[in-house]
Amino acid sequence: MTAASYVFNALQVKGRTGPRHSPLDAVSTVFNQVLALIILVLLSPVMLLVSWLIWRRDGAPIFFGHYRVGRDGRLFRCLKFRSMYVNAEQMLADVLRNDADARAEWERDHKLTKDPRVTPVGDFLRRTSLDELPQLFNVLRGEMSLVGPRPITVSELTRYGRVRWHYLSVRPGMTGLWQVSGRNETSYAERVAMDRYYVGRRSLWLNAWILFQTIAVVATRRGAR
Repeated sequence: MTAASYVFNALQVKGRTGPRHSPLDAVSTVFNQVLALIILVLLSPVMLLVSWLIWRRDGAPIFFGHYRVGRDGRLFRCLKFRSMYVNAEQMLADVLRNDADARAEWERDHKLTKDPRVTPVGDFLRRTSLDELPQLFNVLRGEMSLVGPRPITVSELTRYGRVRWHYLSVRPGMTGLWQVSGRNETSYAERVAMDRYYVGRRSLWLNAWILFQTIAVVATRRGAR
């Protein structure tokens, strides 16, 4: 499956209830790309340092790309600095098979509070949100926005129900209401509700507020664990 593929044909059906694309979407895309390029240039020394740290402690690869669902159901590789061991998928399978509590947590939240797959360097990157800086390249490619719903996998899309049309109508974001409203302290249902709220009320002012709140959250590590 390539990044140009769609999730499945069933998504292309009549009766969708999500917001339609706005004529301002093209302007918003250009604005996001210009701002992402500026941020990328400013933070390039930090990204080089992080790349060296990962290579020095854990070896290659430096980056990790995992398919996420984008606007209109189009799949793309969401980039991050690698924060897990290279055999992370096998480690997850072993944990879910042998630990009932971990399996229940994964099925409920699609994440683990104590994730054995995360490396020591990766733990630091996640707590500081530095692992997400490579997503600036996704913004430059028009696959993501600086602000938007949380990027989700194909398997997660079924948990969105009819809200999936709201999610599919916009590009997922590097940051959003979930990241500035409790982050890891929120339930999955609350995250879905925040995505729907954002899509229904998104505006320049809301995006600006989320960006400023993101700076505060990252600086204080609020909601990170």
